[in-house]
Amino acid sequence: MVKIYLAEDQVMIAQALQMLLELEDDFEVIGIATDGKTALKDILDTKPDVVLLDIEMPGLTGLEVADQLALLGKSVRVIILTTFARQKYFDQAIKAQVAGYLLKDSPSEILISAIKAVLVGQTVYESRLVQGMFAAETPPLTKRELEILQVMRSATTTKEIAERVFLAEGTVRNYISAILSKTGTATRLEAVMLAQKNGWI
Repeated sequence: MVKIYLAEDQVMIAQALQMLLELEDDFEVIGIATDGKTALKDILDTKPDVVLLDIEMPGLTGLEVADQLALLGKSVRVIILTTFARQKYFDQAIKAQVAGYLLKDSPSEILISAIKAVLVGQTVYESRLVQGMFAAETPPLTKRELEILQVMRSATTTKEIAERVFLAEGTVRNYISAILSKTGTATRLEAVMLAQKNGWI
């Protein structure tokens, strides 16, 4: 059973989300908070698998809660679920190492798929906001992801990449999935071309 915690300051939206999520046989909403301070305390106490955070909440914002969880080294997977398609918020969310950033007008099946994806180590970001990061000087990738992207320029198989970076093939596949998700690209070649175009590698 996947344990999910909701932090949403609008009670009706929180209740609707709970009903939606619990239609899935393997999802269980273990708590709901309408302010960030309560959410942070509850998350630390209940240890959910996935947390859905609104951004603008009293006490602490969703981004501040995400920051605190990252600083504490918690393994919970955080998805920001917000009405705000603001690049500034998205950039802050990336720095807080969130696993997902979705807009509330996304179809419900996207949210369900995102929860399942982050549980296996993938990242799911709103494509419109990913595109907005391409002009940024700092790429939306970790140091290790950039290293693997660099190797992808000349390595043709996952096995070859794994051998060159001294990682297991499964781990490399997870990194490649994260790279494609974060860059909004569909193939390895597209990701490499985009990185070269923006001077990331």
